[in-house]
Amino acid sequence: MTAADLLQTVYAEILGPATAYAQAAPTEAVETAGLAEPAGNLSLVSLFMQAHVVVKMVMLGLIGASIWCWAIIVDKVITYSRARRAMDRFEKVFWSGQSLEDLYRSLTSRPNQGLAAVFVAAMREWKRSHEAGRTSFLGLTDRITKVIDVTIARETERLEARLIVLATVGSAGPFIGLFGTVWGIMSSFQAIAASKNTNLAVVAPGIAEALLATAMGLAAAIPAVLAYNKFTADAGKLASRMDGFADEFSAILSRQIDDRS
Repeated sequence: MTAADLLQTVYAEILGPATAYAQAAPTEAVETAGLAEPAGNLSLVSLFMQAHVVVKMVMLGLIGASIWCWAIIVDKVITYSRARRAMDRFEKVFWSGQSLEDLYRSLTSRPNQGLAAVFVAAMREWKRSHEAGRTSFLGLTDRITKVIDVTIARETERLEARLIVLATVGSAGPFIGLFGTVWGIMSSFQAIAASKNTNLAVVAPGIAEALLATAMGLAAAIPAVLAYNKFTADAGKLASRMDGFADEFSAILSRQIDDRS
């Protein structure tokens, strides 16, 4: 064996293991990376289906509450729009100079709401008092005022019906969603502890499932709060409009009482 062959043999003996380790290292790294479970399907339907049963119940409750709120919102938009148009039509006829007796007869044959209901209630009490022969000015004025107040209160209650549902969902929705999120995160941590794997690809789906409950809570609460504030203001405007008409109509009846006394 020559000196060159001997040097090559020694070089191979010394560097051989390191070279083998260097060649094996990438393969091991690839195998280690392959241990991480791939992230699952993160679509909303998949997140819902993979969630804990308690989180599912929270999500279903929030979906039901959201549907209920939107049904109320649509109903209130239609109701308030009809109420405003009916008030406009009534005021146009009332201030047109038509006889109060003719207007009363035309309205008593059908159900009335808003200003028409206030007018019919006051006129009915007016006619009943005169038909019964009660000529006391103070007694008639008090009875008409009470009838008008009761009618306005009934109409306001009808306009504000079911607004409490919007207020309740708007205030409690985020907290219900947060409850689902907390429960989902607890379940995720328990699953992580059982699998002994904290890889982000394993943790992320569970966290996403939990946060979906909070997102649903906000999705139900935000429209409910906005709609509640809007409809409360609209109901207040309609009630103020009925109060204003009641004051004007009471003044008209008062003048007629003075003329007849």
